[in-house]
Amino acid sequence: MVIQANMSSEAIVEVWAATADIFTKNTIPIIKQSLETLVEDQQLTLLLKELNAIVGSSSTTCIEGG
Repeated sequence: MVIQANMSSEAIVEVWAATADIFTKNTIPIIKQSLETLVEDQQLTLLLKELNAIVGSSSTTCIEGG
């Protein structure tokens, strides 16, 4: 599974606890609101790359719908 902008930081941390440090480092609260509503577009792209890197996920490791 790839971490996406429509996911909340809370849900992400529930599944991948190691991501909590990234949210803390970037001063992003761990709440139910989606990342796309919490983070500016440019920062969001970098954040998603960092989150997916720490969990070992990328678009090449995930198939659509699965």
